[in-house]
Amino acid sequence: MAQDLPQSPRDVGERAANVLGPESGLVVDLDAVGFGEAMVQALRASLTSPAAPVRAAAQLAADLARIPLVATSRWLGQKPEPPLPVDPRDRRFADPAWDANPLFYALRQAYLAGSRFSRDVVGSAAVEPEVARKAAMAVDLLLDALAPTNFPVSNPAVIKRAFETAGVSLARGARHFVDDLLHNGGRPRQVDASGFEVGRNLAATPSKVVYRNDLMELLQYEPQTPQVHATPLLCSPPWINKYYVMDLAPGRSFIEWAVQHGRTVFAISYRNPSREMSGTTMDDYLVHGPHTALDVIEEISGAETIDIVGLCLGGALTAITAAYLTQAGDRRVGALTLLNTMLDYAEPGALGTFTDERTVARLEQKMRREGTLEGKSMAGTFDVLRANDLIFNYVVSNWMLGQDPPAFDILAWNADSTRMPAAMHAFYLRNFYVENKLAAGTLEIAGKVIDLSAIKSPSYVVSAINDHIVPWESAYKTTGLVSGPVRFVLSSGGHIAGIVNPPGPKVWHMVGESLPPAAADWRDSAQRRSGSWWEDWAAWSAEHSGELVDPPDMGSRRNPVRGDGPGEYVHT
Repeated sequence: MAQDLPQSPRDVGERAANVLGPESGLVVDLDAVGFGEAMVQALRASLTSPAAPVRAAAQLAADLARIPLVATSRWLGQKPEPPLPVDPRDRRFADPAWDANPLFYALRQAYLAGSRFSRDVVGSAAVEPEVARKAAMAVDLLLDALAPTNFPVSNPAVIKRAFETAGVSLARGARHFVDDLLHNGGRPRQVDASGFEVGRNLAATPSKVVYRNDLMELLQYEPQTPQVHATPLLCSPPWINKYYVMDLAPGRSFIEWAVQHGRTVFAISYRNPSREMSGTTMDDYLVHGPHTALDVIEEISGAETIDIVGLCLGGALTAITAAYLTQAGDRRVGALTLLNTMLDYAEPGALGTFTDERTVARLEQKMRREGTLEGKSMAGTFDVLRANDLIFNYVVSNWMLGQDPPAFDILAWNADSTRMPAAMHAFYLRNFYVENKLAAGTLEIAGKVIDLSAIKSPSYVVSAINDHIVPWESAYKTTGLVSGPVRFVLSSGGHIAGIVNPPGPKVWHMVGESLPPAAADWRDSAQRRSGSWWEDWAAWSAEHSGELVDPPDMGSRRNPVRGDGPGEYVHT
């Protein structure tokens, strides 16, 4: 049925997982972004140069004139080409009625014609590129909202379901709507998280808390093999969302995978910042996060070298930490694994629309007033980037078809949002996105100017083909920023599904032996392999992690076990 959710909650979750991500905290609200202002500027510019709008209007008139003729021909059994073809990836119009019923067929064609007209008019406006991007995104959001599938009387799947259930589906949908209006800020729920519990079926790999400060807890995972590689492994997650996307669920946990492949794994679990932590800086995250974690791991394990796996923003901090320590003469950092990590922010993809100078300045003012960026506010705005998947998809399924939201681990994790300290987040947006200082070699953190070329240890860089948060081409630029040997891997999936990527029949990855300067050239020469990059990483990791030894004790006299994992901070 059109826009109906797949019957499998896993299919639903995996589809949504491709458009979710820890970087969802980059934006706060549409007013701060300036969508309305951009639309006004684009429309004003179109009126002053009417040639393109006139052509678009003529095209619209021609399209509308053809629609009745084509719809009637199809009704009579002929198969004429439609005025506007439907994108085969657009699931909204999947119900057979959109092709078989002439009224629905004509309605779909009219919507597509109006959409093309609107995009042509806004796209032809002679405005600054930054304004053009925002205006285009604003008109796409408006068109998504006005799609005929979003209204019960013009969605054949909703009508069919209502007849099949004698109206029960509409009654259930109304209950969902009222509940979301009262308890979910008026947004349709994306997930039924009632069956998930952190420590039971999320973040469930056995571990102990062996260190705690005001910013983070350090977890040490219990060994699951008789012997382990001599070099411990530190997992450095983003602090936008909770850490356990790296330890999601049994069988779907990268940390569990690493433990089962002979690694002594430690992981940082960051505290959810309160307003009192508004002054926490990026320096604090470096010094009291991975830097302190390395000290504790060295003391517990006795290892001279420690590998680090960093994800997203945690990956950026991992590279910064490695460069910072190497520049200071500290050689403890071993092999690096950077997962969906951007170090060069020159081409940040869709998020570039939200990180221009004016928008960042507005966000800085907002954060100074409130002290933090609220997680729910951030997540709601991030939905706008993929409104069809993350908003209107659930409007139809929950509110019109009367279906319950899916129960899926990634969506449950995504709903477990966090706040961001004002000082740190403002620094991050301005210095990374606006000014791109990290790639330029001018970023100063904790008293040092960070030089990524100081990193000479082996690096394993993973990106995902459908990642719109960290475009894989931008992640590929890491290969030219560090000095050590790099293995670049392109994975199936998106920003999160590309990381929660256990072995299975649907997953694949690409590897290449050479690293040409251009990402497109790498892809042309790379080989596609079935299976997960986890398997490739396990082989690469074993080559760089030392000989097999007996596992270290859990904790030590100086850093004793403080409690069971996943600890206290994950619940804040």
